[in-house]
Amino acid sequence: MMKKMIKYNWFFEQSPETVWKYLTTSELMAQWLMKNDFELLLGHKFMFKTNAHPELDFDGKVYCEILEIDPARKLVYSWKCGDGLAMNLDSIVTWILIPKNEGTELILEHSGLGELKNTMLFQAMNKGWDENVRVKMGNLFNIKPQNETTGN
Repeated sequence: MMKKMIKYNWFFEQSPETVWKYLTTSELMAQWLMKNDFELLLGHKFMFKTNAHPELDFDGKVYCEILEIDPARKLVYSWKCGDGLAMNLDSIVTWILIPKNEGTELILEHSGLGELKNTMLFQAMNKGWDENVRVKMGNLFNIKPQNETTGN
């Protein structure tokens, strides 16, 4: 077993304020990530909902709480899901937005994953973050963002 963290850097031509809207507006988040009841309030508890994967002990629900807000700069929330042997994630998602080249460098760190026994799960999450942000969010912006680094 290895302790793992997912980390990505992407570049978008949009301003940090525009990218921020896609990270913090429930309706926009639903278009590139998952259905949710997100509200941009410190301490707000919200849930992402997606398809269940019983083979991974995943009921399709991700329980979150907003831990830090620095408008158009940083957003941090907890990410908890699963209660079985195959999957029990109690982790932290951090978004960092840096103005760069008249656009935004967007950094994702999904940390605290602990020791994941299921490497397929980690690989699926790692790929999922990249596809959701780089491809789905990028398509919403009608551009193809550059992928500066890959998950590790």
